Amino acid sequence: VAFVKARLQAEGKDVVVVDAGCTGEPAVEADVDRADVFLAAGVTLQAVQQRGDRGYAVSLAAEGVRNLICDAADRGQVDGILALGGSAGTTIGTAAMRALPLEVPKVMVSTMASGQTRPYIGGRNILMLNSVVDIAGINRISRTVLRQAAAAMLGMLDHFGVGPVDDEDRPLIAATMFGVTTPCVTHAKQILEKAGYEVLVFHATGNGGEAMEGLIRDGLIAGVLDMTTTELADELVGGVLSAGPGRLTAAAEAGVPQVISAGACDMVNFGSPDTVPEKFKDRTFHEHNASVTLMRTTMDECQQLGEEIGRKASASTGPVSVMFPSLGVSAIDVDGQPFDNWAARMALWEGLTRNCSAKVELSLHQNTINDPEFAEAAAQRLLAMLSAVADCLQ
Repeated sequence: VAFVKARLQAEGKDVVVVDAGCTGEPAVEADVDRADVFLAAGVTLQAVQQRGDRGYAVSLAAEGVRNLICDAADRGQVDGILALGGSAGTTIGTAAMRALPLEVPKVMVSTMASGQTRPYIGGRNILMLNSVVDIAGINRISRTVLRQAAAAMLGMLDHFGVGPVDDEDRPLIAATMFGVTTPCVTHAKQILEKAGYEVLVFHATGNGGEAMEGLIRDGLIAGVLDMTTTELADELVGGVLSAGPGRLTAAAEAGVPQVISAGACDMVNFGSPDTVPEKFKDRTFHEHNASVTLMRTTMDECQQLGEEIGRKASASTGPVSVMFPSLGVSAIDVDGQPFDNWAARMALWEGLTRNCSAKVELSLHQNTINDPEFAEAAAQRLLAMLSAVADCLQ
């Protein structure tokens, strides 16, 4: 910590050190001490020490650091954040990073960076740098890595926003896409862009949906074209591409206009065939490629998905439309393709009709999701909603 601090200060940066430790004596003087960190989580340092539970201490340290840094960010006092650690330090550091806006540079030097990083990164723009050796002093390896970490932070601080930024004043629309819904979203995107919007497309692989929800909560998104809600199926059934239980909630809470469909809700995602749980052995599968195995959702699962979409759409505080393509919700859920199942689609529709309240504009379309007519109808509906909101604000 002292080494990185000195590197940053040598380049004229003000550095505030936060000590999130719990036991032992601090090895470096901190500007925010550990007692303040735990107080920010609603508990005293002494109480945490007396309990003697490492997991409990790490969770509270993460909460305290997040609260302190978010408060400082609200006061305009955070230009960047850099943290060092193993699994505990990474949990603590990234908890604060995930809560900060997109424009704040975030660097995490971590022993965990070469493994599964999604629990730490979530949907945020966090740069994770593999520490190579443990965070346990300065040596010829750690010195190189820590210099690179400091240089990365300095580069982001000194060069952020350099050069022209195209379309920075165009309102943003978030759209969700999968390979099996690409024609729909591509066509709708062209229509929205011609109307003067910038469209951000999120790949509905769990992390994509999570990232989109975060940007909506940041207040950056004017409208949502949520054509591909397949991550809900993975959350429900246990696939590998879930975006968590918060998927399809941010726009509803923020009152952002949204057009929703059931794109790719015919499938649950797994890795290679040998990764599919034994309990699903009698289900219908399609090998998307060698590392992606798709499993057809059942009628019961489809009805539950329709009900969840309807429930979440009905919670919206802004305008919301749910559009359902009755002839297929993905490229392989159409006539002649492996997941074509009229009864399952109608179960989805039944779930939607059961839970969509009167505030939701619910419509059934005699199209597949990738028909140009369906894509155009969805784009035009969103444009009409955005126009109505703009008129109300004038």
